[in-house]
Amino acid sequence: MSVIKWGILGCGKIARKFAADLQLVKDAMLIAVASRSRQTADDFVKDFPVQYIHQDYESLAQNAEVDVIYIATPHSFHHENTMLCIRNGKAVLCEKPFAINYSQAKEMIDAAKDKKVFLMEALWSKFLPQHIKIKELIKEGLIGEIQFLQVSFGFSPSEPIAQRMYDPALGGGSLLDIGIYNVFLALSLLGNPDSIEASMTPAGTGVDEQCAILFKYTSGAMAQLFSTFSTDLANEADICGTKGRLKLTTRYFTPTADIEYYTGRPDTKQIIPINRENGFGYQYEARHVVECLQNGLAESPLVSHNDTLLLMQTLDTVRKLSGIVYPDDKD
Repeated sequence: MSVIKWGILGCGKIARKFAADLQLVKDAMLIAVASRSRQTADDFVKDFPVQYIHQDYESLAQNAEVDVIYIATPHSFHHENTMLCIRNGKAVLCEKPFAINYSQAKEMIDAAKDKKVFLMEALWSKFLPQHIKIKELIKEGLIGEIQFLQVSFGFSPSEPIAQRMYDPALGGGSLLDIGIYNVFLALSLLGNPDSIEASMTPAGTGVDEQCAILFKYTSGAMAQLFSTFSTDLANEADICGTKGRLKLTTRYFTPTADIEYYTGRPDTKQIIPINRENGFGYQYEARHVVECLQNGLAESPLVSHNDTLLLMQTLDTVRKLSGIVYPDDKD
């Protein structure tokens, strides 16, 4: 493949941002979209013209011209939509959370392996320049051994509040929607914890409005993670080591965050330079998928299937400890 032809399944806000950034990726072309709402699809293609407009997901999955499909539907549909695409031999980039639980994720990955098609979780933060730079600085020993990681992500939703945020049937709650970024960062920097503690404050629908998590490691390191829909947080990440501290500033999970380096007192702050691109930040993961497909890979070397399964298994553990249950868990 030289030019990789994309389809987008679901035409919501995140799909629009992805489509805009796909225009920044060499050898990528958006040729098809699918929405069960004709009006939504028509509005989408006014801004992002495509060759094919599908009114059902099945016809997109069966479109012979499409090489890879980006799944941008609500959480609870990721398993169903991904399995549909895989059955039709399509490569898939599936938005996070990859699935509702580990069982679904394992079934999706096993199906992709069986059909020998590419499948990757769309954890865009892993590809952002500041995340890559943070990993490099830690590997170089800039802050020594990590002792403590503190990450927060929270906001008070403005009206009208999206149904998916609080609906158990849609995988609602702070953990899967935004807390997943906190858990991902801890796993990325510290690895699989040796023990986990977790608790949550339920919303009226039963999903977690707030979720507090503590990861403990035999090395002595700890990670404190907090997500909420009830108040506005700093949305920052502090990575504290034996020789210094790195801080990802507000909206740490996006390409707009800065990296601050402290050797001790607050007045020692230095800003670490980052090479940034224009766009929303989705072009980095899209570019990686294009390169994987051009090289005939069925699995990303950067977001491996094992990475996805570990993240999903960890989220399952947090949910079990804190009492977060979804209808799909009973299947």
